[in-house]
Amino acid sequence: MDRVRSRYAPSPTGKMHVGNLRTALYEFLIAKHAGGDFILRIEDTDQGRLVEGSVDIIYRTLAEAGIIHDEGPDKDKGYGPYVQSERVKSGLYMKYAKQLVEQGDAYYCFCTKERLASLTTEAGGETITHYDKHCLSLSKEEVEAKLAAGEPFVIRQNIPREGTTTFTDANYGEITIENSELDDQILIKSDGFPTYNFANVIDDHLMEISHVVRGNEYISSTPKYTRLYQAFGWKEPVYVHLPLITNEEHQKLSKRSGHSSFEDLLEQGFVPEAIVNFVALLGWSSADNREILSLKELIDEFDYTKISKSPAVFDMVKLRWMNGEYLKAMDDEKYYEMAIPYVKKAVTKDYDLKAIAALVKTRIETLCDIPEMIDFFEELPEYDIGMYTHKKMKTNSENSLTALTELLPRLEALDTYDNDSLSALVAEYVAEKEIKNGMALWPLRTAVSGKQTTPGGAYEIMTILGKEESLRRIRKGIEKLGNA
Repeated sequence: MDRVRSRYAPSPTGKMHVGNLRTALYEFLIAKHAGGDFILRIEDTDQGRLVEGSVDIIYRTLAEAGIIHDEGPDKDKGYGPYVQSERVKSGLYMKYAKQLVEQGDAYYCFCTKERLASLTTEAGGETITHYDKHCLSLSKEEVEAKLAAGEPFVIRQNIPREGTTTFTDANYGEITIENSELDDQILIKSDGFPTYNFANVIDDHLMEISHVVRGNEYISSTPKYTRLYQAFGWKEPVYVHLPLITNEEHQKLSKRSGHSSFEDLLEQGFVPEAIVNFVALLGWSSADNREILSLKELIDEFDYTKISKSPAVFDMVKLRWMNGEYLKAMDDEKYYEMAIPYVKKAVTKDYDLKAIAALVKTRIETLCDIPEMIDFFEELPEYDIGMYTHKKMKTNSENSLTALTELLPRLEALDTYDNDSLSALVAEYVAEKEIKNGMALWPLRTAVSGKQTTPGGAYEIMTILGKEESLRRIRKGIEKLGNA
């Protein structure tokens, strides 16, 4: 059996869209599951769309996602160069295009922009240009005269208008397209660069790529690839077309969407491992339908023949849940390293930031949830005394005022503010007064936090705040209740 070799061939045009990340991930999983090679190739033939810094984004995103390539611009294993613009310089693509011209499978086209514009039609809100093979009728002498005169040209694929073209997809099976639906696509542009479609075929063949993964929006153009492979007499790779990814409203994810790129998701507080896990399940599931899968487990279990044909929904609620599970399971040191920038956004005072971060570890779904949960440490917020009333705890403004007033001198006399000392003090008070724990703890927690819900109880909060600040906040609570 031939060695499995898959490739991710992005165009450096900006952030990595979730759909592109899924393509890269599936290509990687296909190769690694089979013990094969995963190749990174930069497709920069469309020079007008290139965005400065995008190649760095590609490298950084793949590294952060754990999608490590075996070959690429920085790891030449004998198939390079792995950047298409560098391959253009060698005349590689032009050589193969001229071979097709000689065979009659391609031809020179000298049509002007004005003539091409006259061939456009509107259909379903789209502008479609179906080339009419005008230049195919030029004689060899006419072509040579135009080339000698330096007339601008492109090289087009010569696709017959009659008959059909058939290819096989790993998920969708055998697909047949009428040739009349296929346009004579440009192979070499007027600037001498190959088009994306043509360069793909040449490079995939020369790099011995066995599996090609892409979105199912490319199914309709795949016959053009098939015809190129047939014209050269080359073996086609295995095609794996992926279902569309939609948002919760079942609309295609747009680049303007807040959750459309890997970087967007990182900025929203999601961790790389959770993003990768989630993206892997956008169109595929494990045999036992487990939701939480490490990258190693994904490699072990991934079967591209089980990819769904139905659109995959980007469910933000599910991603948030999954991210929360990853944060809960994360090593404490690694978690703190990731959490500290978010903690510092909310707390600038000299508190135990590690303890504050630990308080929220099991309560957050994204790292961006942290600041709002802990901002009360920085400054006691203004709050309504109605918060002291809690039916389940049997507290109200009156008995809360009593509890705080009676606890204050005991807390003033306490030297050590830690969980055990505070717990013992409150337990003694509760036993003495013959009341429920909540009748003391609810007023205390409300007074020191000023929040309805907090990450951690009164003891944990007071331990971090320390004696002086805890007492200041309790006195403020007494004052608010007393003035009501």
